[in-house]
Amino acid sequence: MSVFGNTVRATFRALALGAGLLLGASAGAAPALAAGEATAIPDHRFSFEGLFGTYDRASAQRGFQVYKEVCAACHAMKQLSYRNLRELGLSDAEVRAIAATVDVQDGPNDEGQMFERAARPSDRFRSPFPNENAARAANNGAYPPDLSVIAKAREGGADYLYALLTGYSDPPDGVTLMDGMNYNRYFPGHQIAMAQPLNEGQVTFHDGTNATVEQMAHDVATFLAWAAEPEMEERKRMGVRLIMFLTILGGLAYAVKRRIWQDVH
Repeated sequence: MSVFGNTVRATFRALALGAGLLLGASAGAAPALAAGEATAIPDHRFSFEGLFGTYDRASAQRGFQVYKEVCAACHAMKQLSYRNLRELGLSDAEVRAIAATVDVQDGPNDEGQMFERAARPSDRFRSPFPNENAARAANNGAYPPDLSVIAKAREGGADYLYALLTGYSDPPDGVTLMDGMNYNRYFPGHQIAMAQPLNEGQVTFHDGTNATVEQMAHDVATFLAWAAEPEMEERKRMGVRLIMFLTILGGLAYAVKRRIWQDVH
């Protein structure tokens, strides 16, 4: 077997592998079944799905507003800093103003005491509870998960989050809920401790968008998808460049092989 033949085969194998990884990572979440008795998750069609999908920055900014005004009362996002919001298109002044509305603990000072101060862009998002026990005590024993990478931690990703937030309803006939539980047709087992978090008009969006439950769910799911994978757009661009490079390289290797071995064949 010739060296050039090996080169061509290796190049096309790498091309196929690169295409498979890129398409698999960038494809929208397919309808899936979560564990237990959950209903199939519908495909909501987000802007960032597909090979060339990108985050809708306006939607993600509205999603951050939903998180800040609704979700942050119970759910932390410890992996994000306020300065990360610049990647959503917010200016430095806007980021500083958002951070300044929050007080965080710092210290110790010269006297060895901890103290409160206004947050800076470099600070992590403030957690709503000082520890897990406090969080459980405030939520009837349930622990609200950190949302930093929730879109990657749940099967179905953003589609699942959207379905969960819009899936609350009265239980069907014959279904009895346990104490403190709520019916959700997309949650495994259909009984969830979290009460319905979104209600019509609950948030007044800065850009005037009508705050329906579906709109708020879409926007916060977009924000959480970005938070979990902020490098997605760059990764997709790199993947496209890689496929183009391997395609050209494979073509050149094949042409060289044909040229060298034309008299033999």
